[in-house]
Amino acid sequence: MVAWPYEIEVDGTKQPFVSAGHVFETLRVFHNELKEEVNGARLQDIPFWGGLVGFASYQTGMMLEGVLSRHKDQNTPLLAAGVYDHAFIWDRFEKCVFLAGTSKFFADSAHVAQSISEWNKLPEHAALCNIRTTTQFVADQSHHAYCQSIAQTRDYIAAGDIFQANITCRHTTEIDESLPSVEVYRALRQQIAAPFAAYLSCGPDFALLSASPERFLKVDANGCVSSRPIKGTAPRGQTPEEDAFWRKTLLHDEKERAENLMIVDLMRHDIGRMAQIGSVCVPDLLEVEQFPHVHHLVSEVRGKLLPNKDVFDLLKVTLPPGSVTGAPKYRAMQIIDELEASTRGAYCGTVFCIGADGSMDSSVIIRSLERFKNCLSIGVGGGVTILSDPEKEYEEMRLKFAPFQKFWGQE
Repeated sequence: MVAWPYEIEVDGTKQPFVSAGHVFETLRVFHNELKEEVNGARLQDIPFWGGLVGFASYQTGMMLEGVLSRHKDQNTPLLAAGVYDHAFIWDRFEKCVFLAGTSKFFADSAHVAQSISEWNKLPEHAALCNIRTTTQFVADQSHHAYCQSIAQTRDYIAAGDIFQANITCRHTTEIDESLPSVEVYRALRQQIAAPFAAYLSCGPDFALLSASPERFLKVDANGCVSSRPIKGTAPRGQTPEEDAFWRKTLLHDEKERAENLMIVDLMRHDIGRMAQIGSVCVPDLLEVEQFPHVHHLVSEVRGKLLPNKDVFDLLKVTLPPGSVTGAPKYRAMQIIDELEASTRGAYCGTVFCIGADGSMDSSVIIRSLERFKNCLSIGVGGGVTILSDPEKEYEEMRLKFAPFQKFWGQE
């Protein structure tokens, strides 16, 4: 299923677009069919054996929140998702692959045999393609313009409009249109390790290549919810001593701590809208986590869904993710749309994997490439508070973009 602002396409059949909420109701219909197939049975140690996999763009979240945009985007679907009755699971620890699927899938022996045959045709060690862009990345805001956006955001904070907003910049380049997106993704995975990496192809023209470090929402089959927002960034050091210095600096940085705390409070509110009273808690607060190129401050917010609510209800009240919007979310999104130079597209939305048992794992679409035909783009930015220095925010944005410049040989 692919949803656009003007229509929804399901298996080649086009339907009128009603609302973003209606799109999630359509997904729920497909999911309920799978839930009936497995009769509520769960395989505890298998992360996914059937369900829905897809992404929802930032624009989907804007629609859910009722925020209008001045930017037009005809290239990125609002939401795209596929229904899967089986999956090949790679166990990195045991170094083996196993096939998991719904009872209906395994009841069709011909389908099972065909799936295994297709898997066996895949090359075991395919060589990586030579990945190069045909042009340099071009930012949609100059250095001066980006710093000016940060300063204007601080003015809004001083005026009492918001406490924080996430301001970003989009970088665009061109590549050979004949180069398969999946080959770009394979090369990306080799150079940029990420816990929530994902590749989604949405027809011949659009693909999402994500190297996200951030979990958005995880929900188990019993309705227990966990979110781990990232807010706060520092570079990695060249030596263990320098690395420890940056780690300690981040942990005690007043601005970075405030940035994280405000988003924790926002996520407590968003999850609380669908959670049982008294279940929302913060077991981890302001922990420094190491990634290949940066340190991040990470917190965890937990809750338990109300008995009559599910992951689709939760997504509708939490999108777009709090860590890439601001607080209060509605006004922050209005300011973001005013100050940013272009549409965010899929960037700052979510990639989701919804299991047949009602569980879900999802990521925030950051550190991610979007491809439309021969065009590649990536959005990068950071949180702005009253303590933000425009030049330092620009440096942080460039720090996050640097691994992708290196990947394309554009250092």
